[in-house]
Amino acid sequence: MSLPVFGGRADPHRQDFERRLLRRARRRLTVQVAGAISVVLTLGGMLVYCFVVHQQADSAQRDLAAAATGASIDHPPPCVWLSELRDGAVRSSPGAPEELPVRLDRLAAGSLSRVEEVEVGEHAYLIRTQRRGDTTVQAAMDLRYQVAERRRLLRTLGGAEVAGLLAALLVGQVISRRAIAPLGEALARQRRFAAEVSHELRTPLTRLHTRAQLLSRRLRGDTDRILLLDEVDQLVTGTRQLGEVVEDLLQSAQFQRFRRPFGPVDLAVLASELAVAENARAEAQGVTIEVRCEGPGDHVVRGVESALRRVISALLDNALGHTRVGGHIWMTLSRDRETVLLKVRDDGVGLDPAQAERLFTRFVGGGFGLGLALVREVVEGHRGTVTADGRPGAGATFTVRLPAGRTGAPPLWAPPAREPERRL
Repeated sequence: MSLPVFGGRADPHRQDFERRLLRRARRRLTVQVAGAISVVLTLGGMLVYCFVVHQQADSAQRDLAAAATGASIDHPPPCVWLSELRDGAVRSSPGAPEELPVRLDRLAAGSLSRVEEVEVGEHAYLIRTQRRGDTTVQAAMDLRYQVAERRRLLRTLGGAEVAGLLAALLVGQVISRRAIAPLGEALARQRRFAAEVSHELRTPLTRLHTRAQLLSRRLRGDTDRILLLDEVDQLVTGTRQLGEVVEDLLQSAQFQRFRRPFGPVDLAVLASELAVAENARAEAQGVTIEVRCEGPGDHVVRGVESALRRVISALLDNALGHTRVGGHIWMTLSRDRETVLLKVRDDGVGLDPAQAERLFTRFVGGGFGLGLALVREVVEGHRGTVTADGRPGAGATFTVRLPAGRTGAPPLWAPPAREPERRL
């Protein structure tokens, strides 16, 4: 009889595509943030440059006006040279450049003043020509120092722009990572939910499919239909348990924390039910399942029945998956005053004790996969522990320890589940 396998691991190609999508989104957001910051820095630099140029022009015109109005020809202000035209004769300040004055005779006959910027040779001058009494005076300022100051300012602004761009890229990277983190978390949750749905549904669906195949074969044979009522009841029970799993998964898909009532749960009853439910699949694989109860007392714990059923189901499914034809699986229950112990032991392929802890990590453990990670989460949510032991080729034993409960105790409430660590 062929046994179907439902579900599997997450598609690596899909994960690679999502990682590329996140990287592309981070790069795009980084460029956008860096571009916006660079535009702001550029506009700020342009405003500073325009302001400095305007201030230089105003200051130069004020200095020239003051020099042309009252400064001595022989003792002009720094960087300013004066020239005057009196009775047809031109006289300039000591040390004035040879190219000065410039067209001084143009305003000799009038009383208006004129300010202009002229280039003579390789030099640029700001010139003010006006009447002073009965003479025409021209004040000239060499602009080379202002031009040099503007170039220094441009170099400074350019360096600041480059540094700002690098800082903007760094800031953009930080902002993009924080902005994209919720998207990566959502994708990780989606992958995790898909993986959990795949794993949680695989075992009950395989169990139902196997039992349905056996029932169909017996119905076609000479088996008395009254004797098949137990098989039908098992199918009904399996579908009900599958509905509980689906309901829990739908609730978890809403990313809400539900406070679930803790009630008395008999682990021995659950173990016996699941042994019967898996009997068809075990027979098809040539494996024997045996339930043992050791010591006095019951095996009642406080918890959520559907969750603890999935714990035992996952451990039993794991044992069936690693036990050879003709092998045995033992589910042993015992208790002391404070603790109920459930051991699921098989004589299958076994495990390396050094790697036992890694089996409870998601998608790690050479085929043990997601189920054991979910088992640990549920057991720890019930304030218990789960451990693994074994040797290669000599089988494995998984031990669940849960606080013992009392059958008549009032209901408790489950604490909010601890959020698992998330990574991108």
